[in-house]
Amino acid sequence: MKKPDGKVVLLGDMNVGKTSLLHRYMERRFQETVSTVGGAFYLKQWGPYNISIWDTAGREQFHGLGSMYCRGAAAVILTYDVNSLQSLTELEEKFLALTDSASADCIFAIVGNKVDLSDDCTSPPDENRPEKSVASCGPKVRKQVHAEDAIALYKKILKYKMLDEKDVPAAEKMCFETSAKTGYKVDYLFETVFDMVVPIIVRQKAEGPPQTVDITDYKPAKRTKSGCCA
Repeated sequence: MKKPDGKVVLLGDMNVGKTSLLHRYMERRFQETVSTVGGAFYLKQWGPYNISIWDTAGREQFHGLGSMYCRGAAAVILTYDVNSLQSLTELEEKFLALTDSASADCIFAIVGNKVDLSDDCTSPPDENRPEKSVASCGPKVRKQVHAEDAIALYKKILKYKMLDEKDVPAAEKMCFETSAKTGYKVDYLFETVFDMVVPIIVRQKAEGPPQTVDITDYKPAKRTKSGCCA
């Protein structure tokens, strides 16, 4: 297994489509998924670098693991459902603090998924099957989260991290709307993030070993004999 040079982590509540986004990008397909247990990752080669992309569980019982997966992350993709205002609110209330263990120069992307289900869906095309784009919109529900809401969250994140807007990518560049089902803007999302992660990897390599979780280096602790006089 190749050792990752940098790490990207997806965070967000359950059922917002984190796993589906990752499957769409890495496996070029959409499938109905069950809730992620703990975490899982893919390894993506981007230029000369290997980037691990971690999918994390949104369920409450796995919430504490998020901080571990975020440790040393070069980028965090905070994901919500555009048809659920609560899923956006919980990014700030439940998930933002988990990013405290990320790299100091970590970048943040705010991603609203499931645009194919919203009432203002204009048939975003399936990137792999453009002939099916006319039928890509499912049953309509009222869109509850708009671009200005995501931008407002992004600015709150900068304030939480005590970052100056002049020193980070503009909010308009880091707020995305996607559809894992149709493939709409999924490639654009990941490739934009990867391009921004590369300079962070270069800096981290210049400064020292990257703080990524490398499961190949795990060595079990040695057992010692125990006794009443040990």
